[in-house]
Amino acid sequence: MEVIVTDPDLTLSHWVNPHVLREAGKLAHKFTQAEPFRHIVIDDFLTDDYCQRLINEFPDFDEKLAINEDGVVGAKAVREQIRKIGPAYRSLDELSKSAAFRELIGEITSISKLRHDPYYFGGGTHENRDGQSLDAHVDFNYHPVTRQHRRLNLILYLNPDWKDSWGGSLQFHRDPYLPPSQDEIKLVTPLANRCVIFETTERSWHGFKRICLPEGKKQLSRKSFALYYYTHTRPSEEIGPKHSTIYVPEHLPEWYTAGMTLEAGELQHIRNLITSRNQHLKRLYENIMQLNAQIHDFHYRLESTADVEQSPAVQNDIDDDQEVNIKRLLVQLTSAQRRVSELEASTSWRITAFLRVIKRTLFRT
Repeated sequence: MEVIVTDPDLTLSHWVNPHVLREAGKLAHKFTQAEPFRHIVIDDFLTDDYCQRLINEFPDFDEKLAINEDGVVGAKAVREQIRKIGPAYRSLDELSKSAAFRELIGEITSISKLRHDPYYFGGGTHENRDGQSLDAHVDFNYHPVTRQHRRLNLILYLNPDWKDSWGGSLQFHRDPYLPPSQDEIKLVTPLANRCVIFETTERSWHGFKRICLPEGKKQLSRKSFALYYYTHTRPSEEIGPKHSTIYVPEHLPEWYTAGMTLEAGELQHIRNLITSRNQHLKRLYENIMQLNAQIHDFHYRLESTADVEQSPAVQNDIDDDQEVNIKRLLVQLTSAQRRVSELEASTSWRITAFLRVIKRTLFRT
C-alpha cells in the first residue's frame, strides 16, 4: 500500500512498519477471532526511527493536565493538543487523520468509513505515574460534539522498559463484575511500539492494575498515545443508550480471608480501593442530584403549561409549536427518570456491595 500521507515525497510505509501493510489481511482475521472481544496487538507498528522520535518528544508531566474526574490532581496526565508537542506529534496527527491510514485501520478491523477525531477527546498522550490505576470500564459511546458513534480505540505504547509485575499492563475483561477467578482476562504488556486496536462496544471492558514500580525504577512512568475513531452509523445490534464511561471498581483480592493478619501494604491496598469506590459513589450521587433537578424542572414546566392549557381564555390559542414542546418535555422527563432509576440501581447494588463487604471485614466486632 503506497499511498501519500502528508508530504508528496513520503508514503505510508515511511511511518508505518511495512510488515503491517503486507499482513493487513492476516491481522484482520486475528482481530475478528480475538477474545474476550475483537482486538489486535501489533508489535513494531511504526518504523523504528519514527517511534523513537515520539519517545524522545514525549511531553513532561503537567499537573494542570492531571485533574481527574473527581476534580483533584492525580497521577495521570492527558494532553489532547498533540500538535503543540513537537514535529513528530504533528506528523502523528497528520498520519492518524489521513485517508490512507484510516483505510488501513478499516481493513484490519473491517470497519469502514472511519472518522478521525480532531478534538482528540479523551485521547492524545497519556502518562501514568507510580500508584496510578485504571478500573475496568467501557468507554463513552458517542462523541460529545459530533454525536458520532465511537467505534475503535487505538493505543500506541511508548515504554522501552516495562514488566507485568509492575502493574500497568492493559487488561481485557469478559465481565469485570465477576470475581477475577471467574472472569476471562487477557494481559497486554505496554512495551514501546506495540499498538493495540480494539472495538468500542458495550462489552469492551478494559483497564489496568495499580502501577507499583520497584526501587530503582521509580523515575519511570507508563506512556502511551491514544486515538479514537468514529463512524456516522453502526450495526443496530451494537447500539446502546448514550452513556459516559462506566467503571467497575476493583474486587477485593480473593485470597483475603477472615482472620488473616493484614500487612501494611495489604491494608493500604484496601484503603486505596475504598477511596476509589467512594470517589465513584460521590460522582454518581452528584449525577443523580443533577438528574433529579432536571426532573423537578420538567415537572414545573409541565405544570405551568397545563395551567395555561386549562385556562379558557387561551385554550384555543395553543399552537403546534407548543404541543411539540410539551411532547419534548414529556420525553425528556421520561428519559431522566429512567436514567435516575438506572443510576440508583447501580449505586445501591453493584457499587456499594463491595464497599459493604470491606467495611464488614475491617470493622467487624
